[in-house]
Amino acid sequence: MITVLDIGEVSVDVVFKDIKNVHLSVYPPTGRIRISAPSRMTLDNVRLFAISKLGWIKKQRGKLLSQEREPAREFLERESHYVWGRRYLLRLEVGNPAVELGHRDMVLRADGDSPPERRRDLLEEWYRREMRMAVAPLVRKWESALDIHVSRFFIQRMKTKWGSSNPVRRTIRLNLELAKKPPECLDYIVLHEMLHFIVPNHSTRFQALLDENQPGWRHLRQVLNESPLLYN
Repeated sequence: MITVLDIGEVSVDVVFKDIKNVHLSVYPPTGRIRISAPSRMTLDNVRLFAISKLGWIKKQRGKLLSQEREPAREFLERESHYVWGRRYLLRLEVGNPAVELGHRDMVLRADGDSPPERRRDLLEEWYRREMRMAVAPLVRKWESALDIHVSRFFIQRMKTKWGSSNPVRRTIRLNLELAKKPPECLDYIVLHEMLHFIVPNHSTRFQALLDENQPGWRHLRQVLNESPLLYN
């Protein structure tokens, strides 16, 4: 059950859970605010916590609302699409369903009467195959370097995160949108999520392990944080 707190001009969604600590999040693209609070906390205490974080909340919302946004994709001829950080112009052809990359073009073949939704699905499945091929060797690399094991990885659309992990089940989940970002960004997210098998939080020890294994991780995090958001 969600309780809404109005703090000045800011509305905060509050959810009480069986957790130890308070978690505050500001979600793209609209800057929606959510607090997950331990069941033992009172609503008044949650309100005081939110008020104490109001400056930070407004700063994060301002960043999101001013962030560049890409127009919704319509899957039309000469439309821009990105693969591993490079821009391609979509070229539509009639034929057996397939996607191929040229030097500057992305060729998408489909039935002549295929609606945009069908072209979208074909392209999304192609991105998934690209991601699977790219993720597998990265997982093996970091398994060897960190001496840990990943039982399975998942690729899915994620609205608010680039990745997540379940240390108990030894699984990681990766945002499909990473197939559109530079390859080193995917490498960083894979490492980040696998390191949570060792350190469950973002403590100084976690950051030290990132520094040790990928010294440029802060730049890659910034690249992802500044990536344009999609309208759709």
